[in-house]
Parts: sequence; C-alpha cells; structure tokens
Amino acid sequence: MSNVNELTEEQLYQRYEQLKAQLERYKSENMTLDMSRGKPSPDQLSLSEEMLALLTADELITDDGLDTRNYGQLDGIPEAKSWFASILEVAPSQVIVGGNSSLSTMHDTVARGLLKGVEEEAKPWSSYPSIKFLCPSPGYDRHFAICEFLGIDMIPVDMTNEGPNMDQVEALVLEDETIKGIWCVPKYSNPEGVTYSEAVVKRLASMKTKATDFRIFWDNAYVIHHLTDTPDSLVSILEEAKKAGYPNRPYVFSSTSKVTFPGAGISAFVSSPDNIAFTKKQLSFQTIGADKINQLRHIRFFEKIGGVEELMKKHAAIIKPKFDLVIDTLQQKLGNKNIATWTEPNGGYFISVNTENGCAARVVALCKEVGLTLTGAGATYPYGKDPLDRNIRIAPSFPTLEELQKAMNVFCDCIELAAIEGKVEKSKA
Repeated sequence: MSNVNELTEEQLYQRYEQLKAQLERYKSENMTLDMSRGKPSPDQLSLSEEMLALLTADELITDDGLDTRNYGQLDGIPEAKSWFASILEVAPSQVIVGGNSSLSTMHDTVARGLLKGVEEEAKPWSSYPSIKFLCPSPGYDRHFAICEFLGIDMIPVDMTNEGPNMDQVEALVLEDETIKGIWCVPKYSNPEGVTYSEAVVKRLASMKTKATDFRIFWDNAYVIHHLTDTPDSLVSILEEAKKAGYPNRPYVFSSTSKVTFPGAGISAFVSSPDNIAFTKKQLSFQTIGADKINQLRHIRFFEKIGGVEELMKKHAAIIKPKFDLVIDTLQQKLGNKNIATWTEPNGGYFISVNTENGCAARVVALCKEVGLTLTGAGATYPYGKDPLDRNIRIAPSFPTLEELQKAMNVFCDCIELAAIEGKVEKSKA
C-alpha cells in the first residue's frame, strides 16, 4: 500500500476495517511475545556455559599468587583489570573491577556524589537546594530511573545522529552550577544505536562548565557488541578530557553482562588516577572486594576460547539475523507508508522506531491487547514523558526468529492502525 497520508477517505476507512479485523485474528492466536528488554537469548547464554566448570580447587590462585577465595584486592584481580584495560584502551591502574552490574556501580557513584562529593575539596551534591543531570533523549530508561530515585532533576537534550546536541549541552552547563552530570551511552547508544562522533566527544571533554565538579557518566556498555565486520569507532573520552585539562571529568563504566551471563558477569569503573584513588578510599567502607573467583573464571574462559573477540562473533551470528529481520519487516510493511522511521545500528541491542507524533502510546497499547509486550511508550525519556509521544524501543535479541517475525507483523500493523485511527477520527469530526 502507498503513502497512508495520500489515501482517500474511502481508502482510509477500508484499510482501517482491514487492520481491525487483522487485530482480532491476532487476538485469537493467544500470543505471548516480549520485546521489552534487551536480554540475551538462551542460545547466547549457552555460549558461555563452559565457563561454569572451568576452575578447579587448585586453579583459584592468580598469576601473582593471590588466593581468590579469600579477602583482599579491593579493586579487582590484576588479570581482570588488565582485560578491561585492553578493551577500554586505558592503563590497568585506571580500572576498578566490580560485581555483575555496572548499573549498581553507576547508582553508587551518583549516590556517593550526593553524600560525599566527587573529590576531596568538593561539596556534597546534596548540599545544593537541587541538582540536575542532562539526559540525552531518547536514552536509557534505567539511567533516568537512578536520577528519579535519588531526587535529581533531569533536563532532556536532543539526540542527533552524532550524539547529544552539543549546542544545547554547552549552553546549559555554562550557565548552571547545579548541573552536575550528563548520562552518555557513547557507542551503539540505547536505543538509537548512535556512536558519538569525534567532534561530539571532544566537545564534551573540553566544554566550559559552571560547575567545577561536573562529571560525564560514560556508560560504554556496548564497546565490543558489533554486528558487522566494519564496527563503529569511538574516540577515548578519557584521553580527550586529559588533553583539555579536565582529566577527572569522565567516569567510564562497562561490564560483561551481555558478553557472558547478565546475572553473573563482571563490571568495571574506569577513570583518572585521582578519581580511582578517591573512589577506592570510599569503596573501602562499602566492600572488601567483588567476587574474585568469578573474575578469574572470566579471564581463564576468554584465554581458553582465544579471546573475547571470538565469543562476540558468535553473539553477532545469533543477533544479526534478528536485527535484519526487524529492519526488513519494517521496510516491507511500512517503508512506503510515511508513518514511521527507524534506526539501522551497527551494533548494540536496540532499534529505535519513531511513529507519527501522538501515536506511540497507542501502538504499545494495541500490541498489548494482542499479547505483545513492548518497552513502555515514553520510557526512553526522563520521567517517562516523550514530548512527541512517538518513540518506541525495539529489543530483538531474546525472541526466536519465528517469534520475532510474529511480533514484528503485529507491531507494524499496530503502527499503521494507530496512524489511520487518528486520520479516521479527524475525518469524522
């Protein structure tokens, strides 16, 4: 069918009735489909099962003689620090290795900023009447949830195809001392799939801020999650900030959550030497160290399989056909109808779809009626409020290809029905 906006009134009504009938057929199938979260599929989890039986009792000593069964090594075993350093292109001394969740590390880092400040001479953020974070949007809902939970005001800034709108960012941070941070997913961003350009990284690193304790929360979750043989490249925020004279500005986070097991991976906090020393001092009151046995298990597994790159190629072989299916179905069913646009990322876990303005919530509701669960409309914006009610995040990784095809057929038909409903209602008025 051609451009929906060019249909006659009679054609609109005819198509409207066809789509309503199709939805009733979907309902009769009693589907239970879920594309709400970026979860690895069972096939992906199976790729790392060998790791579970890798270490025996006499293999729990690190290369430098540390017994991983006991207390100690607050910042992680040397092997794990070196591994994260290699994928994030930093010195091992700039790495603290933690537990399975980088999100927990981000939460704790924000909380410590509120309670104790971010450096020895800085005031606690909580000493201000209010503080704010910049939130490139569409963005990661769990970043926004941290701010909302901890009472931090959020300021949306627009995402472009190169990263955050830096004109907006620079203007805001220059004038407001209470803006203390910005959330960034710099590579294959959630949900847009954008990798920040060199120009954007350099501007973030060097921009003038009224707050001397401003921090960039650099969630490099998808640093090795490529879907093609020509992956995106990302300039080092730590190097650029150091060159610009703001070495303590970036906080970098990463993990193996979608590399091995999301519930049993390892994570990293990476920053300047000063930030690492300050953070280790604070962490010493919180923990004696993360699970060192799990850290060693990961490193020995990566060594045994010939490096993490080989594992990531296997992940891509499972995920890429699902991304292709989503994009192909969007193109086939909606490509010439002028009612939706979508991203085609080179990596990561998400595809971002924009409906016509005012339609996203209706699409999600229609999908739910027939058994398809999506990320909530508005979830990719602070406070769950998409000002244009148009963005929907698609997470293709977990369903099988057969389930995914059913889900995408439902999704595309619901987008078209939501768009046509609005036009039919206008014609009735």
